[in-house]
Amino acid sequence: MLIVDTGPIVAIANDRDPDHHAVRAVLEAHQGPLVTTPLVVTEAGWLIRSQLGIVAETVIYRSIVSGELGVETLTLDDWDRIAELVHTYKDIGLDAADASIIAIAERLNQTQIATLDERDFRIVRPAHTDAFELLPGPG
Repeated sequence: MLIVDTGPIVAIANDRDPDHHAVRAVLEAHQGPLVTTPLVVTEAGWLIRSQLGIVAETVIYRSIVSGELGVETLTLDDWDRIAELVHTYKDIGLDAADASIIAIAERLNQTQIATLDERDFRIVRPAHTDAFELLPGPG
């Protein structure tokens, strides 16, 4: 399983994005399912629409329907953890989408996250591991 943050979803949608090829290589090489959260889908959809238009935005939703991208339902415990993380890391402006990624990673005991947001995911201390492995990694 690879948990996917907003940045890689936006980068894969835009072949002119500077991270497009690195993200594509990571997502295509990964064996397990690609999973994200509803908050990330909303954020990515909005960004894709603003950058590329509505037709491009629909591609993310079709990838969910086809099973290419799974969306993990957030539990009440996840929402509690999101609130805790957003409050704890208010000084860095940790948003709910990133906090939702951390919450499901902790619940699902996953340490790999596909993200282009190195700062937040390096600062936050997850409850289940010393640090996340961030992909695609420094380029």
